[in-house]
Amino acid sequence: MIQRILIAALFLLSSVSFAQITIAKYGGEFLSVGVGGRASGMGGAQVAVANDVTAAYWNPAALARLDYPQISLMHEEHFGNLVNYNYAAVAIPFQKNMSLGVTLIRLSVDGIPDTRNAQVDAETGASINNILYPNWRLDYSKISEFSNVDYALYVTFAKRQSENFYWGANVKLIKRNLAEYSALGIGFDIGGWYKPAENLFIGANLIDVTTTMVAWSTGKTDLISPTLKIGMGYEFHFSNFTILPTYDIDTRFENRKFASTANVGPISFDPRFGIEIGYDDLLSVRAGYNDIGQFSIGAGVKLPKLNIDYSFARFNQNSFERLGDSHRISLILTLEEDRFAR
Repeated sequence: MIQRILIAALFLLSSVSFAQITIAKYGGEFLSVGVGGRASGMGGAQVAVANDVTAAYWNPAALARLDYPQISLMHEEHFGNLVNYNYAAVAIPFQKNMSLGVTLIRLSVDGIPDTRNAQVDAETGASINNILYPNWRLDYSKISEFSNVDYALYVTFAKRQSENFYWGANVKLIKRNLAEYSALGIGFDIGGWYKPAENLFIGANLIDVTTTMVAWSTGKTDLISPTLKIGMGYEFHFSNFTILPTYDIDTRFENRKFASTANVGPISFDPRFGIEIGYDDLLSVRAGYNDIGQFSIGAGVKLPKLNIDYSFARFNQNSFERLGDSHRISLILTLEEDRFAR
């Protein structure tokens, strides 16, 4: 318990350092959790195969694959009840070849111990702010709590440039709150989607293409480096069944080294794998492996105008045994009527 409190205290104090600009190695990590039950069940390998409203997040170019307006909602209990993760999005196709989308993501960690006012002199009870003080101790009655809440708003435009090539872009606004401190940021993503052959899909998404700046109220500015996501998928058809294996690789430029699957100097590479088996465009089962070492499984049912998707994920490394399981459920409502068609 004491170790957790000390870590939380140091984490908070580190966020109020002197004004500076830093390359935030994990500054955009909350944006990497992903959206959609289908995607999570497939390990997040979606850059080439996303074909619904969630494409605004995975690959903005693929949003042009929509022929009807869609609305999506999602809730996830990430790592048990440690993280609350919610998502809402709407996408509207218009004219013959374009789509617009708006996506909102909210991630929060609540109940973090705040020990800044609980550090006291063991003899006098006077407040101190120096953990190296000989008589330092924690007064547990003075420990309060704070929350870490992150928001991201995406505005997406996508266009069918030709029958087999689409392109798109995101403008995203970031709002972060940590106790009484806050930050604002803006970033851009660009994506491309290509179908070189029947049932073969290739996608790419360059995230934070211009390097995203997140400016804190403390005067500190975090820079989020670009990430390049490239993916490929191929859909096999057998009678009433379809089998869709997918493969993505995330290339980052943050000098993650040992924290990645492979690296060449400061450039790291993390693969994602996924497979979806569908029956009669009605039922689907899925499995995947993502970039942080989680195996996942999932299932989906497609009802008239409504898709319901569920996924379950668990860490397989011994070092993460104490983290809870992740459960995600998402809904997609499609306004599949002639009057709403592209």
